[in-house]
Amino acid sequence: MAQDFYEVLGVARDAAPADIQRAYRRLARQNHPDVNKDPGAEERFKDVAEAYDVLSDPELRRRYDAFGEDFRRVPPDTDPSAWRNARTYAEAGAGARGRWSSGTGPSGGPGAGDFGDEVDLEDLLGGIFGGRGRGGRGRDGWGPGPIPGSDHEAEVELSVEEAYHGTERSLTISGPGGPRALDVTIPAGVVDGQRIRLHGQGGPGSGSAAPGDLYLLVRIADHPRYRVDGRDLHALLPVAPWEAALGASVPVDTPGGAATVKVPAGSSSHRRLRLKGRGLPNKRGRPGNFYAELQIRVPKTLTDEEQRHFEELAKVSSFDARST
Repeated sequence: MAQDFYEVLGVARDAAPADIQRAYRRLARQNHPDVNKDPGAEERFKDVAEAYDVLSDPELRRRYDAFGEDFRRVPPDTDPSAWRNARTYAEAGAGARGRWSSGTGPSGGPGAGDFGDEVDLEDLLGGIFGGRGRGGRGRDGWGPGPIPGSDHEAEVELSVEEAYHGTERSLTISGPGGPRALDVTIPAGVVDGQRIRLHGQGGPGSGSAAPGDLYLLVRIADHPRYRVDGRDLHALLPVAPWEAALGASVPVDTPGGAATVKVPAGSSSHRRLRLKGRGLPNKRGRPGNFYAELQIRVPKTLTDEEQRHFEELAKVSSFDARST
């Protein structure tokens, strides 16, 4: 049984988009493999990302609400009421195949379920799913009908800068007709674990049926400078002892360009300074933040004058780093 996307995110079925986004951000932080080392965290993170990918898209959410776990394979023009009626009728009649055949009821004569010749109730779904039932009708009225193509999935690895700005990729997709090249535009602001849907780029359909979709699973590669946490970015910011003690405005590099962070006087190592909105962008809501973690560094070698000033400071200062 497929998981219910609303249950995965822990939100009500009528939840507002902002509530869905908040739930996603909270669960993504809790289950990110870089943060949560529990063996099942990565799988939960993928489930959360998939649920958000669907419920944050108004059209996908509408189809999911209408068709449940079948929302990806039901043809676009299917009437939800007809689909539910056919499913209910087929499920109710699934146990009747052994009783309703050759136009006889339980006693051997015509019964309330008389269909004439034997009927496979999966055919009832054939018209709804474009001929997915075993006895769906083809062009000549019988035989297999058109079958929509299957959905495919492929991973695409991006750098932090590519995830921030967006990029283009040329992919080679394998299929029944052999490999094919596909140029893909990755939008700015994608996050690790996000799935990008490419309509009609999956497996080919049979007959006149539409092809399936291709889902690209985004993976953001490790970066020598930045650590990614959902849409938030973290980086170390080296500062001199006097900058930390006296306060200073310090330049910092972000994927979006150079910025300046104000270091308050009296700052110590590991203090985090936030640059609001300078994390990964978000077209559907608030962008992430950029966090600079202070790292106080001292000179490896001192000039004679620096040596003298540090010695004077040591004499006059009453500061005890080990008792603070």
